[in-house]
Amino acid sequence: MIWLCLALIPAALAVSFPLTGVLARLGHRLRTYDSPGVEGQVKAPPRRVPNTGGIAIFAGVALPMIAGLALLVPLGRSSDREWQEEPGLIPVALWEHLPGIAQQAPLAVGLLVALAALHLLGLIDDRRPLGPWVKLAVMLVAAGAISAFTDTRLLTALDPHVGGPWLSIAATVLWIAVVTNAMNFIDNMDGLCAGVASVAGACFLAASLLAGQWFVAATLALLVGSCLGFLAFNRPPARIFMGDGGSLVIGFLLGFLTVRTTYYDPDAAGGWYAVFMPLVVLAVPLYDFASVTIVRLSQGRSPFVGDLNHFSHRLVRRGLGKPAAVAVICGLTGVTGLSGVMLASLAPWQAILVGVQCVVILLVVAAFEFASAPRNGAGA
Repeated sequence: MIWLCLALIPAALAVSFPLTGVLARLGHRLRTYDSPGVEGQVKAPPRRVPNTGGIAIFAGVALPMIAGLALLVPLGRSSDREWQEEPGLIPVALWEHLPGIAQQAPLAVGLLVALAALHLLGLIDDRRPLGPWVKLAVMLVAAGAISAFTDTRLLTALDPHVGGPWLSIAATVLWIAVVTNAMNFIDNMDGLCAGVASVAGACFLAASLLAGQWFVAATLALLVGSCLGFLAFNRPPARIFMGDGGSLVIGFLLGFLTVRTTYYDPDAAGGWYAVFMPLVVLAVPLYDFASVTIVRLSQGRSPFVGDLNHFSHRLVRRGLGKPAAVAVICGLTGVTGLSGVMLASLAPWQAILVGVQCVVILLVVAAFEFASAPRNGAGA
């Protein structure tokens, strides 16, 4: 099953890579360039680069998932096993999991519907800005619906103590919204969002494979493959952008899958602190989300109206080139991500060291940013 899940990475890449190339060429013909943005938004100088790459990312996840459901779900629900006599039709490793795949089909369909809604929202916003509150409202509705109807919830152990699932649903919606916005915020330089998503997705993929959580692992493999296929055209200098049609899909999918993952098993090695794995793996994009929100609020501006005060922009103002800033952020995500993957198998004192390491990394980054002067005196 591990190899079957990993095989989904090239499968998704085979969809997103050629489709991204087609969209890049087609985008110039259709002039699908970035929109001016909402009133008050500060953006980098416009470039004649299409911003429809999110279509390829969404397709890289959705099409293999739809194909797999169409092929495997009927077999999982059927009592007829004649297909086992056809050599190579269905890998033997999948046979015992087919009933489980059929059982998880409603969950997969619900996820696809939510992703499609976010993708469509992003595509519309990329053409004609809808405003932050419209996007936030759709995001919260999608997160609330998938949490309530698929029983995807955080803190379920508190349900008996607070009078029902309302707290766990609220916590889940908040988490998915924060991660979605964090990935949307970090999509501000060539290769940054796709690079961070590839690194973080690979770390979550490793953790889910080690835990034998095949649905989560398979979906993460599709996400990583889709991002890598897109990244081939989005690395500096980018030939295409993902737009909100891609970043919202990436963020929502990461938020959803981190909730679906089981981090702590009382019968296995490790402790309850494994539940902090998503915070550690996503520490860098969450740092960007939190810091840019604080900066905007301190300036009396809405946290949802874009500007050039993101972590990546601040690194550039302190002397790094844009490709170097992207590499630093992806590298920092790898450092925290690898530490997060190990949490589930560590002794308590080792887990404390990982937590301290993560905090120290962020404090060093913050000290570098806010205790140093911008290059050539350039202000924020």
